[in-house]
Amino acid sequence: MAALLHDAPDLVPKGMDIYQVLTSSYGYEVSRIIAALHAEHQALDAPDPPIRVEDYPVLLASTADKIVALTSLWRRARATGDVTAFLTRRPVLCGLLPHFRAFQQAARVWVPASMSAHLDAALAQLERAAAAGAR
Repeated sequence: MAALLHDAPDLVPKGMDIYQVLTSSYGYEVSRIIAALHAEHQALDAPDPPIRVEDYPVLLASTADKIVALTSLWRRARATGDVTAFLTRRPVLCGLLPHFRAFQQAARVWVPASMSAHLDAALAQLERAAAAGAR
């Protein structure tokens, strides 16, 4: 549930206590995981965002989020017909690829092998295309 609702804090009206709503609707654990994912997303705007693997439920949700987001980006890039141009217009994303790779490497010993493999594959496609665009 947390993985599905993780963007809720960014979508609610100002002044609404989304964590109270989430806790009353889905329980404390879901609300806690969403808060952790929200903090992780906000940290991506700072230089050298931390990589945390010690909280297993958050790690699973974070890994799933990255798989879905990066796979979706790859599909959208391919749909344009020019993957290199698509990524060139997204320098922030390209700048985060090394962070996502470091996350995948740190998480791989903790998450199921299939999740690690999916994240690795999504990253590899984007990294290759970004490298081609950097040449």
